[in-house]
Amino acid sequence: MAKIKTVGVMTSGGDSPGMNAAIRAVTRAGICNGLNIKGIYRGYDGLIKGEVKSFTTENVSGIIMTGGTILKTARSKEFMTPEGMAKAYETIQREEIDALVVIGGNGSLTGARNFGMEYDLPVVGLPGTIDNDLYGTDSTIGYDTTMNTIMECVDRIRDTANSHERIFFIEVMGRDAGFLALNSAIASGAEAALIPEEDTDVDQLAQFMSRGIRKSKKSCIVIVSESPKCGALYYADRVKNEFPEFDVRVSILGHLQRGGRPTAHDRILASVTGAGAIKALLQGLRNVMIGVRNNEVVFVPFSEAIRSDKPVNKNLMRVLDELSI
Repeated sequence: MAKIKTVGVMTSGGDSPGMNAAIRAVTRAGICNGLNIKGIYRGYDGLIKGEVKSFTTENVSGIIMTGGTILKTARSKEFMTPEGMAKAYETIQREEIDALVVIGGNGSLTGARNFGMEYDLPVVGLPGTIDNDLYGTDSTIGYDTTMNTIMECVDRIRDTANSHERIFFIEVMGRDAGFLALNSAIASGAEAALIPEEDTDVDQLAQFMSRGIRKSKKSCIVIVSESPKCGALYYADRVKNEFPEFDVRVSILGHLQRGGRPTAHDRILASVTGAGAIKALLQGLRNVMIGVRNNEVVFVPFSEAIRSDKPVNKNLMRVLDELSI
């Protein structure tokens, strides 16, 4: 195996708080270990177009506390084609990049796996996604910050819900995973969480209404995972039709969940896994995601990390039900 001299680092997919901390960690850990680091701008699309810059420690100074990503990010349909992938590899060869670190979520790491296998390139990934839907790591970079952002928003909305005795359906991100909705519901004292992992049929909603809305409790908060079919608007309309005596409102938090200064937890996670990415490459590992389990850095095969059915802790649903009476 050829010795690694130059490592490329990139962010891909949706941005998440802590990505900059991860870029900083990869850059500084790489330089500390005698490697050249090159930043790749705008994800796979930038790799195709050759948007690459040599990085020094100064390039990543003062970014650990900032949200977003200094490398920018994008979703690339072209990279999903053989022609696009070939153009990306031409950039790898031209820039003399020996290994690649990809910071992103499920789709980004799937692309990293395919790219590494197609061109026999050492590629490792960092779990940069607010959804927390990657296997093999207790948390993903950005998840904790986003959960805290949701909690702060819900705290403010509750003031209005209580003052007007309203039911608020608050829609949060998470794609096909309910981790954000469930855990932010517990953290904010919400009365319920409607998540993709649970069946949310008519009887369940009726059960919640009869259990959660009492004469002494005319206001409540329900956290709903985003969904094109069963989002907050869907449930609000049903309550309006089936329980017209209640005043119902909807708040869709949207992209404000992605931004903001990363929490200490996300900064530490990004730093530890970023340094772990360099360690993995120097050990000759490839096609792995760097995660943290029980406070220990672990190397998780891409094939395991990108599984689509990471389960939520059903015990947390019980806790939420018990505490929302």
